[in-house]
Amino acid sequence: MSPLSSNAPHGQSPLRTVQVVGGGNAGSCAHVRSLAAGLVARGVRVTVCAPGEADRAYDFTGVGAAHVHVPRSSDPASVAVLRAVCADADLVHAHGLHASFRAVLALSGRSTPLVVTWHNRARAEGARAHLLRLLERRVAKAATVVFGTSADLVDRARGIGARDARLAGVGLPVARPPAGHDPDDPDRLSPKLRAELGATDRPLLLAVGSLDRCRGYGLLLDAARAWRRLDPAPLLVIAGEGPLRAALQRRIEDEELPVRLLGRRDDVTDLLAAADLALLPSRWESRSVLAQEALHARVPLVATAVGGIPDLVGDAAELVPYGDPEAFADAVMRLLDDPERCRLLKEKGARQAASWPTEDQTVAQVLSVYDELTQPLPLP
Repeated sequence: MSPLSSNAPHGQSPLRTVQVVGGGNAGSCAHVRSLAAGLVARGVRVTVCAPGEADRAYDFTGVGAAHVHVPRSSDPASVAVLRAVCADADLVHAHGLHASFRAVLALSGRSTPLVVTWHNRARAEGARAHLLRLLERRVAKAATVVFGTSADLVDRARGIGARDARLAGVGLPVARPPAGHDPDDPDRLSPKLRAELGATDRPLLLAVGSLDRCRGYGLLLDAARAWRRLDPAPLLVIAGEGPLRAALQRRIEDEELPVRLLGRRDDVTDLLAAADLALLPSRWESRSVLAQEALHARVPLVATAVGGIPDLVGDAAELVPYGDPEAFADAVMRLLDDPERCRLLKEKGARQAASWPTEDQTVAQVLSVYDELTQPLPLP
């Protein structure tokens, strides 16, 4: 089957694929939905194995895929369900470390090709970190092909035994800004939403992501102590939920920081349209969804120079070292005081975003690998 064909060749059954998703990562779930839509449109049968809440949030069935509820747990019952679903698959594609490990267990003893995509690096400390390294090695060696969404993930897969590791193109749907929004007109930056957030007459800064240690929000609160002396002091809003919420809220109140925790939001596109700057203080990122959405939306970005971020954004963002709150705060304050630099970053961001793989190109790359792994070998 050609990567761009819309139907199986005459006399052949459609390619049958199973996509295995852990369900906890917004970027991987959005990618799987996009991939499923493109594959179905090209005549491929797609079954998505994911927790029920992931299908409710991302509507895999809405793009023509079948959905089977498989919990995130790697207990024998979950693996047995996955093994049954994969019984008639031509190829299995798992996304993320834990989903990939479940797929390895489910395919044990079978010759079904397994493609895995690592969207992020597994992070933990102590004994759990050692366990994750063992899981990574097991998955890397068992997979037929490992896709990494950044060059350092590809290098990591090769270093722990992957027989075939490749850089993945990952094109995500581009969210459209609200109607009438003009990112170059400061008087039209979603005034109603800004008023609701408490940023009518002050700069609005936006960070998005789960409230956990890897996101670097402690560094961001340290930086907020520096810019609160500005007049007017910028307001930082953080959209996301997680285990650090209580600790972060205590710091915000104890130190009287100009920061609001918004919890989970389904209007990130609108929040970006309202924001003056987007902030990404993470300890590590591969292809950050926020970074991609910010550049698409022409919102200047300040980010830590970690993981795949420098390759992703090029010179279209202000990059600072991780763990340096003074450098982060200085970058934010310089941009707030330099409209010309912001205008230049908006232009560079639009050009950089245009260089990223589209959804169609991503599907074509993935389907070409599927074909490579499922086509019968020519007779000698």
